[in-house]
Amino acid sequence: MRYELDIYGVLVPALLLWLIVAYALSAGISRIMQRFGLYRLVWHRALFNFALYVCLLGIVVYLSEFLP
Repeated sequence: MRYELDIYGVLVPALLLWLIVAYALSAGISRIMQRFGLYRLVWHRALFNFALYVCLLGIVVYLSEFLP
């Protein structure tokens, strides 16, 4: 894993990009769950959303190891 990415001469921490990707995935899943009414099965919505975000961030960081 590269720890810094060079975007047009600006060094950006890789974790910042992975945080943004995980947030986008989390927002998409949250909208899907809301549309189909799956939040009825969740006890605490905010805690569930945070846990979902942390799990997605872990998956994204793990999968970043396999990127060229």
